[in-house]
Amino acid sequence: MSMASKEFQNHLQEIRRGTIVLACLELLREPGYGYGLLEDLESLGFAADGNTLYPLLRRLEKQGFLSSEWNTDESRPRKFYRTSPEGVRLSETLSTEWRALNEAIVSLTEGEQS
Repeated sequence: MSMASKEFQNHLQEIRRGTIVLACLELLREPGYGYGLLEDLESLGFAADGNTLYPLLRRLEKQGFLSSEWNTDESRPRKFYRTSPEGVRLSETLSTEWRALNEAIVSLTEGEQS
């Protein structure tokens, strides 16, 4: 991989990282577990893998934006996550900021700068 290509990928990864946080907070307003969340993210067009998602879920839980509980009803126990009230507030703030940034980017790419 060339240096320019690697730098290009790093920039793409930076943008995607923030979108995954917002997508997780939104999707986990209904309880979900890691693998199911990965499938949901992929079906919605968010590029994520387990090596990125699981540490992110643990970090968001530690920060108080997600809560979790183990479900042992099935043969394989699963840790279910849910967006906490603080996580809902963060999600709403991030969504507002995302919309404002999106409008700014659109105006840039359409040459409507003032």
